[in-house]
Amino acid sequence: MVYAEPDGSILDHPTLLMAGVGGGDPRAPRADEVIELPRGSDLFLLPERVPVGLDPDSGETVTFEREGCSAVAGFLAPAWNLFLHPAYEKRAGAPTLPLFAYAAVGFADDTFWATGIRVDPDVRQDPWRFDARRLETQVARRVEVDGENAVVRQLERCALEYNCRAAQNFFIGRHEAPLPTSVTCNSRCVGCISLQPDGSFRASHERVKRPPTPDEVAGVALSHLERVPDGVVSFGQGCEGEPLLARDLLPRSVAAIRAKTDRGTINVNTNGSLPAVVEQMCVEGLDAIRVSMNSPRQPVYDAYYRPTNYSFDDVVESLQIMKRFDRFRSINYLVFPGVTDTEEELEAMFDFVDHCDLDLIQMRNLNIDPELYREILPEGSVREGFGLGEFMRRLAARFPHLHYGYFNPGKETYGDWRAARVGDAS
Repeated sequence: MVYAEPDGSILDHPTLLMAGVGGGDPRAPRADEVIELPRGSDLFLLPERVPVGLDPDSGETVTFEREGCSAVAGFLAPAWNLFLHPAYEKRAGAPTLPLFAYAAVGFADDTFWATGIRVDPDVRQDPWRFDARRLETQVARRVEVDGENAVVRQLERCALEYNCRAAQNFFIGRHEAPLPTSVTCNSRCVGCISLQPDGSFRASHERVKRPPTPDEVAGVALSHLERVPDGVVSFGQGCEGEPLLARDLLPRSVAAIRAKTDRGTINVNTNGSLPAVVEQMCVEGLDAIRVSMNSPRQPVYDAYYRPTNYSFDDVVESLQIMKRFDRFRSINYLVFPGVTDTEEELEAMFDFVDHCDLDLIQMRNLNIDPELYREILPEGSVREGFGLGEFMRRLAARFPHLHYGYFNPGKETYGDWRAARVGDAS
């Protein structure tokens, strides 16, 4: 077990063992759940939270009461999913934790350990592949040329202030470029990273100040797709609201891009709330969609997304439209131990994947205070799960064609996936 001293020093306890929470009581991680803390991960102190470990002889939980000490969590590097949350007890008046994903961590053999799995081999956001000093030069060079473009100015802020890896990759000239457009949203997500109106904790981003024009969007997209092999451009970023609410802007932007090039992949990251806009975008040349959800069970979905003027049926319809146009379909699946890895969730996901004929599930840790999430869900939604690794194994057995990842693939990649699927079927 590890804990933090008041000065921020992180120490390992001389006797107590690491514990984690998977939806039930604190427990020891299983051998197949433990990994070395991935390179590029961070360690967080959890304020006003007392660490809980396991007695090595009895296996019983022990609360480590030392004045000023706090529990510790890991924030795993991109492309890694956590399996267990840290075990702790809250002190009276403990603040709500900010919007990160909190993994159980321990220490042994001169190494920090966590629980989790890498779900995508793509290295596009590995932290050590970004040179901060060189990046500043690359951003300045682009802003000097296109500084009047609203999309470029927003990506400048995202790259330098928010440390957004996708925005940084745009300025470097590789992988996927974001296309932020929307100033409003029709979801009121409990864990929204761009708007927290009640002030109980801070949003980590501010939304875009004004919508860009189709020409501004197309200018950024075309410059990226023309210089990046297998490039991807995506509407729908953490620094904006729901992109489909820009009802006219998105189809016109897609049309402007496709009028100049058929290269690369145009993707939209969305809550899927406006199927008619998705259809318009398909007509103009949209290649792929990634719909965000925390669950295919509507009561669990509604408790977190708190939709306004749309329903979960609209989300399903958006994916059905992409299916009718034979475009790439994925979900941004916000996973949470003790909710995702339950029998009810797995059965609902079986039906959802079958109905929408998904190509890819992007497994993303839900960034939220774990206790806050457990509190807002319908009664009975949280229990000790069978493990996210087992969830993926059982889903893969049911749908051999289904891929798992963390990033939006280009059409060259998913084209190979689909060709292999056809070959397997024949």
